[in-house]
Amino acid sequence: MNPSFLAIVGPTASGKSELAVAVARELGGEIVSMDSRQVYRGMDVGTAKIPPSERGGIPHHGLDLVGPDRSYSAGRFARDARGWIEGIRARGAVPILVGGTGFFLRALTQPIFEEPALDPARRRALRGWLDERPRDELARWTRALDPRRAEVAEAGGKHRLSRTLEIALLSGRALSWWHAHAPAGEVPLSAAVALVELPREELDRRIDERVGRMLEGGLIEEVKGLLARGCAPDDPGMTGVGYREVVSLLAGEIGPDDAADQIRRATRAYARRQQTWFRHQLPEPIIRVDGLAPMEERVRPVVDAWTDASAGAGYP
Repeated sequence: MNPSFLAIVGPTASGKSELAVAVARELGGEIVSMDSRQVYRGMDVGTAKIPPSERGGIPHHGLDLVGPDRSYSAGRFARDARGWIEGIRARGAVPILVGGTGFFLRALTQPIFEEPALDPARRRALRGWLDERPRDELARWTRALDPRRAEVAEAGGKHRLSRTLEIALLSGRALSWWHAHAPAGEVPLSAAVALVELPREELDRRIDERVGRMLEGGLIEEVKGLLARGCAPDDPGMTGVGYREVVSLLAGEIGPDDAADQIRRATRAYARRQQTWFRHQLPEPIIRVDGLAPMEERVRPVVDAWTDASAGAGYP
């Protein structure tokens, strides 16, 4: 089966965005962001959102979709991305999905279940009650009712914790069970997947440099502005790495050096989780890209593999 799209994935700070722009130039492509944080408006510095000046005139989709107070699920991404992919292909261009959110990729290649029907009145009542509970309490209940989902739910903040608990309490089955057993709502799409790889020492160095640039480039001012506009610290967009630490800094709970150190350590831990996910979850075969190679040597295997796969020849 010829692939429906090209995906360029890798851990944070591995150079995916720059590579995607270069590949798009070669192939005549358009880019779809596959990043669960870059969907938020007003959150540019802390999400390393590629600025318009560095997009090389390549159309980008999937950026600045919702406010930080709104959640954006893998299921919604799958629905939106199918529309973007269809439109890009209709224009005769190559859809290039780039990012490090593995669940977004899996939602396209292994479509998410159809959510069970839940009584709207009971759901509203439960949601109101859950909204009043502190995050730590929601996390405890999630670990008890859906331990397989707990880490993902906690990373997504109160909204994702509440949704996980709603499904478990109102359906009688954990959300992770529904993901594993319920029928998919969409036909799977096939992908040619390129994985950018870096040695751990180099990845850590790039993460440290990126965090320094973010703090020097306006991350603190960005968070101040979001809070001034009414964003709450536990809003879905504000729970990401960088934002929660700066919120603590602004609240006087930690100092500048501690904030920077916590962001670096949390980002490294996030990158490790991404690498683990890619190691075990990516659909084979994978185009492996040496993130240390010159740009031309990174672009060529991706372009060649896509060309071969699109012609039905497959790739090694």
